[in-house]
Amino acid sequence: MGVVVVGLGVLVYLQLRPAPDVPRYASDGDTEFAGPAIDSGARIEIEVLRAQIEALGVQIERLEQRIAENRGPTSTGPADGVQEQGQFITDGNDSISGSHAQVVLIANRRNLNEGLRIASPSYLESVFGRPRENLTSTCQGMTNERLSSKLKTQQVGPVRVRMLQPALDSLGRVFDQIQATDPNLYSRINTAGALCVRHIRGAPGRTSTHAFGLSLDLNIDGKLDRLGDGKTQLGLTIIKDFFLAEGWYWGAGFSREDSMHFEVSRDLVEKWIAEGLL
Repeated sequence: MGVVVVGLGVLVYLQLRPAPDVPRYASDGDTEFAGPAIDSGARIEIEVLRAQIEALGVQIERLEQRIAENRGPTSTGPADGVQEQGQFITDGNDSISGSHAQVVLIANRRNLNEGLRIASPSYLESVFGRPRENLTSTCQGMTNERLSSKLKTQQVGPVRVRMLQPALDSLGRVFDQIQATDPNLYSRINTAGALCVRHIRGAPGRTSTHAFGLSLDLNIDGKLDRLGDGKTQLGLTIIKDFFLAEGWYWGAGFSREDSMHFEVSRDLVEKWIAEGLL
């Protein structure tokens, strides 16, 4: 009988004891954890602006230092009473334009090319064939007769490149818009290359749009962008709007960010084929 009483006591205790603390995790419908949503795109833009402000602060400090260095000792002026003309150091442009080469985070980069389709190497090969039968790790000549007949080396805006003629014409329209909008930025655009018929480094046999004469790499002031760091030069974030409007795909939106890279979209390729340009 005593054992039964003890057993009943244990059961009563188990039923009445406080529930242990169990970790809880937020779920989509859990109002207890409800709070303001975090706009990651806005946060990134804030960081971009903060970086730009810091960069401008550095430029201001440098300008103030240059002014102090060139002010020199106080003078009573020339003996003939004519005021001496001040001497100024200029770089040919306003100091704000120097931020074009500044490196900033790329906001919302996975949605940059929304509405445009990428012209993948497999698609290009299915339409045109391979640009060259045998690819190596070094740039070689194009042997594809359909494409090679349309290759041209040409000065287009601030750069000299070798690409397919329809791409050169399209590129010219892009640079005309940039020059009309921001002449200083236009003058600072450089290229790191366009046509290069070879396989992708580390992927023998695989081609890229560079091998088809449909892409080029650009930079500001000859400073190359670091591949895959999610950042780019401020000037490239400006000119990409003109490329996107023309129908070019920006490499900043690749899974491995390549913001120097601009290539013709599949939409443009199909348009040029329909018009008999390719």
